[in-house]
Formats: sequence, structure tokens, C-alpha cells
Amino acid sequence: MFRLLPVALALVVAAGCAGAGEQGGGADGDGTGGGGRGPITFATGRDTTAYLQPLLDRWNQAHPAEKVTLLELPEAADEQRAQMVANLQARSDRYDVLGLDVVWTAEFADNGWIIPLERGAFPLDRFLPPVVETAIYQGKLWAVPYTSNAGLLYYRTDLVKRPPRSWAELRQQALEITKKHDIGGYAGQFLAYEGLTVNFSEAVQAAGGQILNPDGTQVTLELDKAKTALGYLTQGLREGWIPKESLTYKEEETRLAFQQGRLAFARNWPHAYGPATLPASQVRGRFAVTRLPGPSVLGGVNLAISAYSRRQQTAQEFIHYFTGLDNQRRVLTEGSFPPVWSELYDDPDLIKRFPYLPVLKESILAAKRRPANANYNQLSLVIASNVAKALASPYTSDDVAASLTAELSEVLKTQ
Repeated sequence: MFRLLPVALALVVAAGCAGAGEQGGGADGDGTGGGGRGPITFATGRDTTAYLQPLLDRWNQAHPAEKVTLLELPEAADEQRAQMVANLQARSDRYDVLGLDVVWTAEFADNGWIIPLERGAFPLDRFLPPVVETAIYQGKLWAVPYTSNAGLLYYRTDLVKRPPRSWAELRQQALEITKKHDIGGYAGQFLAYEGLTVNFSEAVQAAGGQILNPDGTQVTLELDKAKTALGYLTQGLREGWIPKESLTYKEEETRLAFQQGRLAFARNWPHAYGPATLPASQVRGRFAVTRLPGPSVLGGVNLAISAYSRRQQTAQEFIHYFTGLDNQRRVLTEGSFPPVWSELYDDPDLIKRFPYLPVLKESILAAKRRPANANYNQLSLVIASNVAKALASPYTSDDVAASLTAELSEVLKTQ
């Protein structure tokens, strides 16, 4: 049962609302609308596992005068962002709590769409450190981590004797399995959207490079690293162990292809693990997960408060409840999403139920954060569109690598 926050937190909330006024908070933009109590709305991506409403019901039963209503946005992150931005640009008070992709923190904070929060109001010291960093921009906390994410390599244990530790080993094993068993060797998310940006970024990191510096103000991608990363993917398509149809894959298509036994290896997030263990899965009992050949890109969702919300005090108390330890356990057990509390990854009972937790914790701690740049969306579009060109010949890796670095530099100049 949720326990009401101490009086001290009310002062914290008031401080947070003062920050909202400085950012133009309040439904009418004059800074007077925040800080209130009452029913709130929670806008987030579509709940594909139907786990959210029971968690919301627990809050609603304890807070009949401050009920939360779930507003489900599209499943794709790009479409979620578009709807949120349209709402916030209109200074609408329809959204109170926002479920933000971790890469949106800088943009939403920079535009004054969300309010700063007091770090002491949340047990951040018990969260995984890299996850907390995704909610901080220019030294301030703008959101509270709710779920984390790191890419994992799913593989068929009946076809793979030892999981690969490098792209070279992955290529060799996938090539042999493709020829011997007539199935796809490997797939990730190769459609031209944020997923392709993530997959390419991980390939660059595996090659020992980085596309941008941590704050996203400089292009640090070396041409040889870019060509190596592109080569990992284009070579797979030429040789056939990366199936051509994977150029249309997002996360769900990759999950289904692996689950249906059409792939030996797949790069995906942890949410794909649970469905693969169900009776209908063609790989049930015949798969495992390991770390990617290089560091993963850090993913996840953070909870923020709209600067135009009229119920910011209730919104903050709801976030405190929703990111608490009990709920975080349910996020994993009922939603199959990675929690942000570090201790849950070391719980023997949870590890027995979710054997991938130790590997996932290692992956999250080693994962690289995407640049904290307010114009990240435009940078991501440049990356995805250029990489898509390389994957669809006749463009060469040399041409695309040069074009990519030039276009990224041009975006940064215009900020």
C-alpha cells in the first residue's frame, strides 16, 4: 500500500513548482497553474503487455480524489514524441505526467516543457547510476527513472555451442548456421528510425568509436570507425547471414522472427525474453541471452511533469509511488521491463524467474548514454537516413561515412 509522503516533500514540491514558473509552467504559461492537487493523466507509449492499469488501480484505490488516467500514445517512440511535442507546444494541460524516452530529457527541459525536480525527494542512490544520468541535464534533475534498458544478444542454444564475443565471431557463426540450417543468421532493428540509430551506434561502439561527445556538441566519429561499423552490417547483407527482410524490422518484427525460429541470433531489448518462453514460441527452452559484441546503447523511460500541468503536486507524489521499490518489482514481474533499482538485479528469487538479470545488469552498467542534446531528434534522423543508404546499395561505406559526419557537423552548427 502506498504511504503518503512526509510533509517535507510538500516543500520540495513547492520548490519544484517554483522552477516550473521560471520555465513558463502553468496551463496558461504564466507560472500560476502548477502545484495543485486532483486527478491527473499519465501519457506514455502503448502498454503492449497490459501491466500498467493494475498498477494504476492500486494508486486510484488509495487516492479516489486524485485518480490517474492512462493516456496511451503510439508504440513507436518517434510517434510518441510527436504527439507530446504537439501538446506541449500548445501549452495544453491535458498531460500531467509524461513517460519520456531517456533521449528526450535535454530537448524537453531546454524548451521549458517539463519542470525540474528536487533530487532529495527520490532514492536515486539506490538506482543504477547510468540510469540516473539520463534524467539529468545541465546539472538539474528533470525526471525520475522508471524503466531502464540495454540491448541483449539472443541466440539459439541448440545451434550455437558458445555465444560470440565479437562481431567477427558473430559473423562466422551466423554464416555457418545460415548455410547449414537455411535460416537467417542475425537481425537487429534496421528500418530507418531511432532503432537503426541505436543499432549503428552499438556497431560504432563495438569498433571502439563514438558518434558524438557525451553532451552532443561535437562529432567525434572517426571515418575508419564509421566504415568498420557500416561494414559489419553491409557485409552481413551481402553475404546473406543478415536477411534482406530485416531492413523492415523494428523491435516487434525482430522479436517475432527469432521467436518463430527464423533467426539464429537477434539483437533486442529484454522485453522480448518473456514471449520467447511461452508455449507458442518455437524457440522455447532452446535460447539464451548474452551481452552484445560491444557496449549497448542505454534505453529506458523516465517520468517527468509537464510544465503546463495544474496538478503538479499530485503528479510528483504519483511519480514517487510509481518509481518505488514495490512497483519496480512489479514492473519486472508483471511487465517484463528492466527496473531501475539496483538491488532487484541481485535478488535470488527474481534471478530464478528471470535468468537474464545478471547479464542485463552488466549490460546496463556498461551501456553508453546517447548524447544529451536538445536537438537529438534531428541528429538521430541524420544518422538513420545515412545508415539506411549504406544498407541499400549502391552507396559505399566510404561515401556514407563522409556524408554522415558532414551532415552531423552541419546540424550542430545550426543550433
